[in-house]
Amino acid sequence: MSTNQPSPLEPVNTSAQEKTLHMTQLATPDMANFSGRVHGGSLLKLLDQVAYACAARYCKSYCVTVSLDHVFFKEPIYVGELMTVLAHVNYVGSSSLEIGVKVVAENLKTQAKRHTNSCYFTMVCMGDDGKPSAAPPLILETEAEHRLFKAAQMRRELRKEVMARNQALHEQAGESLPGTQVEGPAT
Repeated sequence: MSTNQPSPLEPVNTSAQEKTLHMTQLATPDMANFSGRVHGGSLLKLLDQVAYACAARYCKSYCVTVSLDHVFFKEPIYVGELMTVLAHVNYVGSSSLEIGVKVVAENLKTQAKRHTNSCYFTMVCMGDDGKPSAAPPLILETEAEHRLFKAAQMRRELRKEVMARNQALHEQAGESLPGTQVEGPAT
């Protein structure tokens, strides 16, 4: 007998857009530093993968990471804890989008949960030709989404301002901004 009821294992999506992704992983010894805590680099790799999955599912195409902002390591995550990574599309421009990421660690013995990390990834939607392509427009459906969108716009403007100021400082010193000039082989 077939029913059209959603599976209890899958979150119910009431939006026409897939803006949110949750991924859970056990913190294992291979992720740990010498103190038995999850190494920041291991965690950043996981967060980038989750941000990519969220962006790619939203855009329905390949996406690349352009920047990572406001990485906060609030509390350590210990080996043996369950890490749930929550990702959400906060902002969409013409081809870029901001993915907000939050990590919640859970002690499996006590079931205590802690918000341990937060950050923001800027991703770019890519076409089959390997060039940036148009991202689907974001439909803001709740007050919370409107607030996330406005905050993301503010972060975007701040990034632009910081880049312009940084570039001006380097130009005053007669230097190029690090990472902006590619040097080829000597001829």
